[in-house]
Amino acid sequence: MTQETIKEAKRRMEKVEGDLRAEMATLRTGRASVTLLDHVKVDYFDTPTPIKELAKLAVSDPTTLVVQPWDPSVLAQIDKAIRSADLGLNPVNDGKLLRVPIPALTEERRKEMVKHLHKIVEAHRTSARNIRRDTNEVFKKMLKEKKISEDDERRTLDEMQKLTDQTIARLDELSKNKEKEILAV
Repeated sequence: MTQETIKEAKRRMEKVEGDLRAEMATLRTGRASVTLLDHVKVDYFDTPTPIKELAKLAVSDPTTLVVQPWDPSVLAQIDKAIRSADLGLNPVNDGKLLRVPIPALTEERRKEMVKHLHKIVEAHRTSARNIRRDTNEVFKKMLKEKKISEDDERRTLDEMQKLTDQTIARLDELSKNKEKEILAV
C-alpha cells in the first residue's frame, strides 16, 4: 500500500515537471517558436479558442512565425488576439496569413523574462513540496491507524524526501538551461 502511494506521488511530481516544461516553452527567447502562441486564445464565435485550432502555425525563419488560418475570415481576430496577448508581438497581415516577426530581446526584457521564469519555477517547486506534504500526511495517518510500523513510516518519509529532492533538482536544472537560453544574445 505504501509503494502505491509513493508511485502516485512520483506520477504527480512527473506531471509537475512536465507542466514546467510546457510553461517554459511559451517563454520568448529571441528565436521563433510556435509554442510562443500556445496560451493565446482567439475570440471565435464568442468562445476563447486556441490559435492552433484555428490556424496552421509555422516558423519561416529563426525570427518569423507564420500563422495561416484555415478560415481567412478569422484573420482579424487572430491578429487582435496576438497583439493583446502581452507578448510584445506585432503581426503583419497580408490578407491571407499573418507574419509575426520576433523582435530581439532587450537586456531589460531578458532580465524581466528571467524573473518571470524564477516565479514559475518556484511555483512548481512549491507544488512538489505540497505533494510531499500530502503524501507524508497519508503515511502518518497509516501509522496512527496501525496500518504500517514506525520503521515503515520512517523509510517511506525518507523515500518521499529523496523523491522530492530529485524532482526539485530536475526543476532547477531545467530552469538553469532556460535562463542561459534567455540570456544568450
